[in-house]
Amino acid sequence: MSDYDRIARAMAYLVDRATTQPALEEIAAHVHLSPYHFQRLFCRWAGTTPKRFLQVLTLERSKELLDKSRSLLDVSHEIGLSGSSRLHDHFVQLEAVTPGEYKNKGKELRIEYGVHPTPLGPMFVAVTQRGVCRVEFMDFNYIEELLDDLRNAWPLSSIVESITSTHYVIDAFFSSDTAAKHGPLSLHVKGTNFQVAVWRALLKIPPGAVASYSQVATALNAAQSARAVGNAIGANPVALLIPCHRVIQHSGALGGYRWGPAKKLMVQTWEKMRDEPVSL
Repeated sequence: MSDYDRIARAMAYLVDRATTQPALEEIAAHVHLSPYHFQRLFCRWAGTTPKRFLQVLTLERSKELLDKSRSLLDVSHEIGLSGSSRLHDHFVQLEAVTPGEYKNKGKELRIEYGVHPTPLGPMFVAVTQRGVCRVEFMDFNYIEELLDDLRNAWPLSSIVESITSTHYVIDAFFSSDTAAKHGPLSLHVKGTNFQVAVWRALLKIPPGAVASYSQVATALNAAQSARAVGNAIGANPVALLIPCHRVIQHSGALGGYRWGPAKKLMVQTWEKMRDEPVSL
């Protein structure tokens, strides 16, 4: 089992058993490590201690976040690189497929893909010459299913495996050093005009904050379209980089997530912890 796998399993274990407050020894045993080595490994890859991660999980955090989060309409130019120089969503540039590309169905388009380990579990990444077109958690999907989805979206494209061509996406998101050197990440996505507008709105929600479906709808001048907004969010093809995990129900409930509510809670908690100082 790799270090990435151990941290992903440990996070999932914490999410599943947050109400029982498992001790460090119990979590460490679950991933077959001593408490000492597990603590250090978790801090290295998750950016916080297991205890702090568990504390955030057990707070009534969704309502608190929603109360503290500013309106999407008030969020603009201040989103950039933090003191730790990690990637923020201001450094994600979203480009929609052109009408010509849509009509050509991917003709002369080369798509390269790879599966990479991350602290949040293995992830599937696909890129074109213009940017990232797909990022998926592998929790509920086989690689064949994800490739079939790509072929259906781009039937005339050339799809090839290339770990070296896709690794920069994972580095840019999970490594602050790489993010600072790489600069803006480009996304090359295919969707309706409304879907693309919703995805652009999600990029304005700051890391660690959340918005409700109705807030997103209001920001798009479509206050009566919260359900349509939810459908567009559910169709998001690029996990993490288009942060659909930051949208919750007005009541504070998590709401749906393409990769399951446990994964959504895991991502939210991990993201909120990234900038907190780590103390062993």
